[in-house]
Amino acid sequence: MSRSSSAFSHPHPWRRAAWALLALWLGVAAPAGAAEPAAPLLHAMFQDHAVLQRDRPIRVWGRAAPGEEVRVALAGRRARARAAADGRWEATLPALPAGGPHTLTASAGDATQTVADVLVGDVWLCSGQSNMELQVWRTLDARAEIAGAANERIRLFAVPQEGSATPREDFAAPVRWRTTTPDSVRDFSAACYYFARELQKTVDVPMGLIAAAWGGSRIQAWTSGEALRATGLYDAELDVLARYAGDPVDAVGRWGEVWADWWRAQAPAGDEPWDPGYRPGPGWRAAPRALGAWERWGVPELADFNGMLWYRATVALSAQQAGQKAVLALGGADEIDMTWVNGRGVGSAYGGAPREYPLPDGVLKPGENVVAVNVLDTYRDGGLSGPVPALRFADGSRVPIERWQYRIVPKQTASPPRAPWQTAAGLSTLYNGMIAPLSRYGLRGVAWYQGESNTFEAGRYRDLLRAFRDDWRSRFGDGLPLLIVQLANYGAAPTRPGESEWAQLREVQRQVAGEDPRTGLAVAIDIGERYDIHPSNKQEVGRRLARAARRVAYGERLPASGPVPLSARREGEAVAVRFGDVDGGLVAYGADGPVGFALCGARAGSCRYAQAEIRGDTVLLRAPVADPTRVRYGWADSPVVTLFDGAGLPAGPFEIPVQ
Repeated sequence: MSRSSSAFSHPHPWRRAAWALLALWLGVAAPAGAAEPAAPLLHAMFQDHAVLQRDRPIRVWGRAAPGEEVRVALAGRRARARAAADGRWEATLPALPAGGPHTLTASAGDATQTVADVLVGDVWLCSGQSNMELQVWRTLDARAEIAGAANERIRLFAVPQEGSATPREDFAAPVRWRTTTPDSVRDFSAACYYFARELQKTVDVPMGLIAAAWGGSRIQAWTSGEALRATGLYDAELDVLARYAGDPVDAVGRWGEVWADWWRAQAPAGDEPWDPGYRPGPGWRAAPRALGAWERWGVPELADFNGMLWYRATVALSAQQAGQKAVLALGGADEIDMTWVNGRGVGSAYGGAPREYPLPDGVLKPGENVVAVNVLDTYRDGGLSGPVPALRFADGSRVPIERWQYRIVPKQTASPPRAPWQTAAGLSTLYNGMIAPLSRYGLRGVAWYQGESNTFEAGRYRDLLRAFRDDWRSRFGDGLPLLIVQLANYGAAPTRPGESEWAQLREVQRQVAGEDPRTGLAVAIDIGERYDIHPSNKQEVGRRLARAARRVAYGERLPASGPVPLSARREGEAVAVRFGDVDGGLVAYGADGPVGFALCGARAGSCRYAQAEIRGDTVLLRAPVADPTRVRYGWADSPVVTLFDGAGLPAGPFEIPVQ
């Protein structure tokens, strides 16, 4: 029996359904004894057009009958393995140089699976949030870029988006490797594709690109539970997540208690809107019946509000209704909700998708029932987006929940905890659903474009980025090169020095990259867009990633990301900042001296813009600051910066002490 990799990807029940559907369509019964297509021996990563990592042993794995011997062959190399009691097997083939195409075969008993057109080259995993997910069709000159995309030696693999409370072995949906064509590249990660296209100009080997990205995701979702547990920052949340895997309804109730404890630490005593005994007082108003984005309610305070609202409503039920199993159909919520019924937490999710929360037995009661929802929005539209929420009962009936009240929450001093099972905002969820299935596949390195969703916690991000780096290296190999895209400029240009959460996170990215020779930084502070968090010039992002890769992954002696600050020292009344990694000298665009520097004293609010003068590899700064202790450059969400080198690479944002 021969198993062809192009005929299947996973042994799912849809095959049985397909037989039944075909029989119904033809009006005949399926033939007696008709065999289902056999399950593949090889994991779904091993398919036609795959790229395997060169110059290192090649791990191959899959499933077979328990105890069965599996024989694997590739380019004249052979290996054997025996399936364990659960059917899992793994074999290791000797290293191969770049080349191909080859044929990979796996055999067990009288079954053989053949994978054709396999190349050996460099495999890069591209991950992060929406700026890594952003597709080629959304970039500059997209029509020409797509029309001209044809490369048999760049192969594309898109990981299906899926969150999971526990690590998955297989992907959530069918997957395949594809050669680069106008059709395949259109919806692929633009930064990833342009990176490989540029890198291949100097590293002339086949490139395999694995894209695993999710818009709005936090770094915690991409880090394994073991690594997060080791930080000591999320023990309570991880305990709830472990419970969620087996009993989600109970876990949600427990999470409601964790969230309530956080709220009590922020709010005045007795301010617990989820409590059935709570009585709304001043500050509560009637919400529009149709709900929808609060920016469109015509309320001045909400016209451009990003923050938190409480919603509260009551619904009367009969004894017959309260005794049934029920689901709270809350509708969409943008972007994070925490929901209670009669004081018990029943659900929390991230993103605008409709909420469907099964209610635990006994939570409803005859008479008045209280539904309370806290919604946090951080970007654009916010709130319960509709349709009108309702309770749906097991007998098919439904009761709408109307006459909602709302209350605006003043800006919090801390961000609320995120339910650990949420996909993009949870803990280990995207690692479990999207990275764990490929965690034995050989890689050359990782390109990482993420951080926008963590700007509110820059101090914690330092530890999280280190934990993420070390975690993935423990999965894919010690010393795995990591390429970090520093956050691009976004938002209004500053008119005076000030504080910036985005600048703080960029500084963390710079520091973590600088402490590790196998980590490179691609600076993007000059190619963002003031009015769009998703800048379209991903071609330049790809070029800078490729340059960083040439330095940290391939050992070329060239600056990885433009001028970097080495020191800041007093020189009379001035402060001299010396730069390294300068290619072709320092230059200032649009003026005699560079723009974007500030000198700061020890206290907050003491920063002043500085006049700057280039002298060789040094910039002299002068500003009306009596005792400068710090130098800042590009310190704003969307700074105006003009210091580059002769190669056209920008100096990235930084803050360093004056020595």
